Amino acid sequence: MHLFIKCSCFFFLLLSANAQSSIEQALDWYNSESVPYISVTEMQNFENQIILDAREWEEYEVSHLKDAVWVGYDDFKLAEVVDKYPNKNSNIVIYCSIGVRSENIGEELLESGYFNTKNLYGGIFEWTNEGYPVYNTKGEKTKKVHAFGKLWGKYLTKAEKVY
Repeated sequence: MHLFIKCSCFFFLLLSANAQSSIEQALDWYNSESVPYISVTEMQNFENQIILDAREWEEYEVSHLKDAVWVGYDDFKLAEVVDKYPNKNSNIVIYCSIGVRSENIGEELLESGYFNTKNLYGGIFEWTNEGYPVYNTKGEKTKKVHAFGKLWGKYLTKAEKVY
């Protein structure tokens, strides 16, 4: 019986995720907006920002926003962020593929006193979809973006998808 329930729940989640046809719909479905969004355009004027990448290392390696610091998701360690950025008044922008994982990490930052934390709306997918550059680990511009998976990759329209 437990296996049936687990399979049913997984199937429902798959159908739900598949039904979301835009980044906006996906964020409406998965996020609670517990971390204030910042748009790609607004981010251009957000001064003295610390940019944190909440994706997995394999995703960061393919490409990331310029000067972004990898903090990960599964291996996120709040203590490391606190050690590296002790000023809790810092302007922090956190991002992932579209903004779901980054909301979770952003909640941890807000709860620990980083009240100027923003979640990049649409994440790196929206960033590249709007024509902004991304960089590989050598600091070179690239057109490649890790698409996380085929289900999520449909939201990435203006980059070379890597899986």
